[in-house]
Amino acid sequence: MLNEKEKLQEIIRLGSEVTEINDLDLVLEKILRKAREFVNADAGSIYVRDEGTLLFSHSQNDTLSRKLQPGKKLIYTTFSLPINNKSIAGYVANTGEMLNLPDVYELPGGVSYGFSKTFDEVSHYRSRSMLTVPLKTSRGDIVGVLQMINAQDDGGKSISFAAEDEPLIAHFANNAATAIERAQMTRAIILRMISMAELRDPKETGSHVNRVAGYAVEIYEDWAKRKGIPHKEIDETRDVLRMAAMLHDVGKVAISDLILKKPARLTNEEFDVMKHHTFLGAKLFANPSRSLTKLRPRSP
Repeated sequence: MLNEKEKLQEIIRLGSEVTEINDLDLVLEKILRKAREFVNADAGSIYVRDEGTLLFSHSQNDTLSRKLQPGKKLIYTTFSLPINNKSIAGYVANTGEMLNLPDVYELPGGVSYGFSKTFDEVSHYRSRSMLTVPLKTSRGDIVGVLQMINAQDDGGKSISFAAEDEPLIAHFANNAATAIERAQMTRAIILRMISMAELRDPKETGSHVNRVAGYAVEIYEDWAKRKGIPHKEIDETRDVLRMAAMLHDVGKVAISDLILKKPARLTNEEFDVMKHHTFLGAKLFANPSRSLTKLRPRSP
């Protein structure tokens, strides 16, 4: 059991750790995982603000994950919530107030927000205690909501979240909000570069590059775990690999339309020209000081 000084040191360390990640999806994953570990929460979700709504962006659940076959991951559906006082996450985003609820099935009388039991009923899970925290920047802007579910004691029994942990989690959430903002800016720059390629090749869409990036990260993570690569190195490589994979075809902007948009089969000579897009794209990141160039191949 950590004392107060040790908890403060740990939360500062965790805040610094999440700011080292550049990819938006991976930073959301890590923020949620580290916050859950700190308060020993069985599950949790993270929402990202998109104007007047909250996008359900990432979810974790240890109890449900243990029921899966080895190597499998939870599949969840994304959805959005209006930022108003009707839902727990919406209330926190709307008011900027943290909510620490001992049991979401027995909410205090007179509150405006409610809890939807739909997920519990579908997944056969029982949500009890819930700590919902606004992801607020130093300017006071709320970029999302961090929600942790079912704090656990040493025996795995669901308990309430400790009130003394609230200011520490609030501090972590502030650092996490800054990390999310920075990752959003990085993602926006990458998507603008992809948009350039999309103008030349309509097949090069945002959904396509996201799928390629997702596959690349999953394949690498499975390979790296089987090779016994340290977890820290896996995290660092996943971050760089995901961004690099999203930009895999950006060099197409330098390929002639006569080849890029040719409806018929390419000749061997044209196909050789098309393959040039790989190193033409790499030239955009030729500066060795940039993080995307830090990715180094390992022996298989």
